[in-house]
Amino acid sequence: MNDPDLINAPIGAAKTKTVNSCPACGAQHPAEVMHQTLKTCPSCGYHYRMEPAERITYLTDPDSFTEFSGNLMSLNPIDLSGYEEKLSEAEAKAQMKDAIITGVCLIEGKPLILGLMSFDFMGGSMGSVVGEKVSRALLKGAEEKLPVVLYTTSGGARMQEGIFSLMQMAKTASAAAELHKAGIPFFIVLCDPTTGGVTASFAMLADITMAEPGALIGFAGPRVIEGTIRQSLPEGFQRAEFQQDKGFVDLIAPRKEQRRIISALIDLHKTGAGDTQHEEHQV
Repeated sequence: MNDPDLINAPIGAAKTKTVNSCPACGAQHPAEVMHQTLKTCPSCGYHYRMEPAERITYLTDPDSFTEFSGNLMSLNPIDLSGYEEKLSEAEAKAQMKDAIITGVCLIEGKPLILGLMSFDFMGGSMGSVVGEKVSRALLKGAEEKLPVVLYTTSGGARMQEGIFSLMQMAKTASAAAELHKAGIPFFIVLCDPTTGGVTASFAMLADITMAEPGALIGFAGPRVIEGTIRQSLPEGFQRAEFQQDKGFVDLIAPRKEQRRIISALIDLHKTGAGDTQHEEHQV
């Protein structure tokens, strides 16, 4: 992404003079610098976690994002004590009604459906609302012949909704199958972390699976696996680069390159108005 207006566009809260210390290399950079580098460390390239509103700013063409299904809110299907309070706290923290926002937008003038998950909302957990919004996005793509791009970050299924959360795995997978059947391209960007039921469902069903550098991607986390098998895991286990080597990820997509890559992928999958082809290309 070479457009300086996009790189310097407002992201999230107002800029401050706070100095950020990189958790990967320890280098310190002012918030102003981190703002301009889209929350990536200028010294080592470490990608800080980012919320949907920030991503919409750098990804989409100005003022092109229009949300849909924005009125959906989680209920308490198994009457779990304290769940309503947790939902209210999460809504206040993430400034979202649930852990994903979906909408129609333009990226380099190309129309698509974009969904972005929020780790700030109960760890990006997938409950009934997340599953419904993901499914609607995929089915809308099939119906309107628009490519679908989903950014995932999640700790997995939302245990506070019991079996209703696990049902979303089959539901979203079914919707992804309908999109594929319609011949419409589906792209995923795996962000840090993408784990649990999200990884085990729609996050691994795209035509092209991308990941941000260093993102943790897996089902169970490395600490759980080590505790279960009582063995040390390889260095970098479950990180994006490891998963690319093992064939789970097609492409590592640095944040500054994502607009260009998504735009190129949409072009590469076009064969005509509304038609697509599923072939391997070099991006």
